[in-house]
Amino acid sequence: MAKAQATKSGRQEETRHLDMATQPVKRLRMMLAAGEDVLEIQRVLGRTGDSVVSELLRGHETFYEWDHYPKGDVFDGDSHAQYFYHTHPGGLRDKEHGHFHTFVRAKGLPRGMKPKRHKSRDKWPMGDDAVTHLVGISMDSKGQPLRLFSTNRWVTGETWYKADDVCKVIGRFVIGHARPSWPTNRWIGAMVHLFWPQVMMLLKARDQVIENWAAQNPDLDTLEDRRLEVASQAEVDIEAQLAAVRAALDART
Repeated sequence: MAKAQATKSGRQEETRHLDMATQPVKRLRMMLAAGEDVLEIQRVLGRTGDSVVSELLRGHETFYEWDHYPKGDVFDGDSHAQYFYHTHPGGLRDKEHGHFHTFVRAKGLPRGMKPKRHKSRDKWPMGDDAVTHLVGISMDSKGQPLRLFSTNRWVTGETWYKADDVCKVIGRFVIGHARPSWPTNRWIGAMVHLFWPQVMMLLKARDQVIENWAAQNPDLDTLEDRRLEVASQAEVDIEAQLAAVRAALDART
């Protein structure tokens, strides 16, 4: 099993290797298919020197810090999945060009899923405007994934749900249309599914970090504390993940 280690900021640093033998066979098969999609999309784009990031930024001569790309985000009206790409000011994130944020909006959430009770809950988007953040995907300057990460609530302005509830939404993240980029849309969904166990791990670590932070700062609203931004993160190794999935499937079938 992966182990979490707290940094000086309270953030959890996660190892990327998990025991895939504990994953259900159905999920492993979905992860395998997703991983093969990820590699094929990267291979095809790479033939012309492109990447999932350059696809999304095509037509934008200037890339502005903090702006969402594409403008207005990408939203699937059937699955209610959403994502965007942006970057922070240079130097804030080691080796990172920018990152994707992935979400599922209210109508894509399981029936009966309720936000966590919290003192600032009345300021969160609620009802049809509710939205939960699944995972961030950090990208390097070549358009290759570096790491996955979770964030504090204030970062994304989301509705805060318990990790166990958000974990139930992972399989619902699908962007099933072609705009603004079919390869990027498909790659985003495939990455979320390929690293399904890691996303679950990061969400649970996120809640633990928030709980610990609250205990250390009882007079503050932890979910709005700007000192805590990234709650947990895990390095990405697509080939290693696929090898582990294949080995787990071979042992079970």
